[in-house]
Amino acid sequence: MSLGKFFSRDRKEKRVTERMGAHIDLLCEACAAFHQCLIHEDRRLARQVPQMERDADVIRREIVTTIYDGAFLPYLRPDLCRFVSLVDEVFDLLQETANIFLYLQLPELLKGECTRVAFLNLRMCELLRITYEEMLAGAELREKKLGLRIYEKKIDDIKFGLIRDMMTIQIDNFWQGRLLGEFIDNLTGISDRIEDASDHLDVLSVSMR
Repeated sequence: MSLGKFFSRDRKEKRVTERMGAHIDLLCEACAAFHQCLIHEDRRLARQVPQMERDADVIRREIVTTIYDGAFLPYLRPDLCRFVSLVDEVFDLLQETANIFLYLQLPELLKGECTRVAFLNLRMCELLRITYEEMLAGAELREKKLGLRIYEKKIDDIKFGLIRDMMTIQIDNFWQGRLLGEFIDNLTGISDRIEDASDHLDVLSVSMR
């Protein structure tokens, strides 16, 4: 059953679902910008991510305000807000990753696989957007969820290789070493946050039945 049955006459619910979609779209744009940043080593693109995160915060506050201004039945509101919060957590981690990159000299040995992880993070965001639309339509989410888990598993496998390669790199500066470790942890952790958001779509799907 779709969310359409919950729409009220003033269409507040429609505004909420549209803005939630826009929230995910902006996350996809930020992931794409960061992926291109790694490809071209263009720190100007990395600086765009924090601005996108601030724009996303505006959307998030708008969504939550509209929800508690009367959109949707009370029992659905916490789950809707929780999903928005989980998407926001992905944005926060992506922003932190981009900020670290501004001060990091990424070793050549790691660039290729880091860029690959950023690409897979982008694909996961795009699939999250599709899964969200499927949830709104009341469709079965199993195949989309499986796709997200396959991407997440690929990133986990790459992470172990990155850690192995990091152990072979000579680090002369303590802070560069620390930043590099945090960068890899954050970059490979984005997929976990996306999967958390995807899992919560199952909760929303069940709540609508």
